[in-house]
Amino acid sequence: MSAIATEIGTGGPALPAHLQKALGRVTEISSLPEITTRIVQVVEDPKSTAHDMHELVKNDPALATKILKVVNSAFYGLPSQIASLDRAIVMLGMSAVKNIALAASLSRFFKPDLGTEKFKARDLWQHAVAVGVTAKALAGPAGMQSQADEAFVAGLVHDMGLLIELQLFPEELKRVVERCSAEATNFCAVEQELLGADHQAFGNALAQKWKFPAGLRNAIAYHHAPLQLRPEYRKFAALVYIADTICAHNNFGFSLTAGAQEIDEQTMAAANLTEDRISPVLEELPARVAEAAAIFAEH
Repeated sequence: MSAIATEIGTGGPALPAHLQKALGRVTEISSLPEITTRIVQVVEDPKSTAHDMHELVKNDPALATKILKVVNSAFYGLPSQIASLDRAIVMLGMSAVKNIALAASLSRFFKPDLGTEKFKARDLWQHAVAVGVTAKALAGPAGMQSQADEAFVAGLVHDMGLLIELQLFPEELKRVVERCSAEATNFCAVEQELLGADHQAFGNALAQKWKFPAGLRNAIAYHHAPLQLRPEYRKFAALVYIADTICAHNNFGFSLTAGAQEIDEQTMAAANLTEDRISPVLEELPARVAEAAAIFAEH
């Protein structure tokens, strides 16, 4: 990673005015499903209870089924099977239910027919799930176990800006992909050259529209440059950077965005990780990714 001259807090890079205007034309991914938006609101309301969450989720059978599927999977590894929705919500916690709802909602945006020969939305979804799984697995060794579920969601959404580019600028994105396929180069730099902004900036704009919390927005806006953030904000973004790089180097789904980047000592330190802490995660990664892909596949 190149030397960083400026340290940034929260907020993220702003899109140029003409690209911000273009973002208004986005239709396919302009809004989260109403049920997901309401779940996020419930979780963020300090007065809300598990009963409030149950009353909301029980009216969406597909989501309720997904939650039970997740809670009974190896993904969470609970000791016994759980048959009731209210028990699942209590066992998981409202934050985890929110993240499952987000994951289930996001999968529908990665439609199989979107993309080109070298860039398919489903390959991007495969990569997103892998990065989410890796970030969640690394959260414990990084001393962030309480944020493991948020790390999973951060991995899922880190490349959302590519879906915006695919909808608004398909030909330009195709040229970006073709150039980066032909030579190992910085994907974000080529995006800047051909589109005027990179997928971090587009993703950050969407995250602001969806009112994502600051930590999640930082992970989206700086997952290729976590050291641009002030030290107190770096850890979460650095965790996603490392997960993204690992998954790209192991060819989990669409990997061009992080294929040319390396994990340096400063980024490892920012995430509170070492090679010894990462190695056990790498051994289990293929099985964990396959498990999560099966759970969060669109049916």
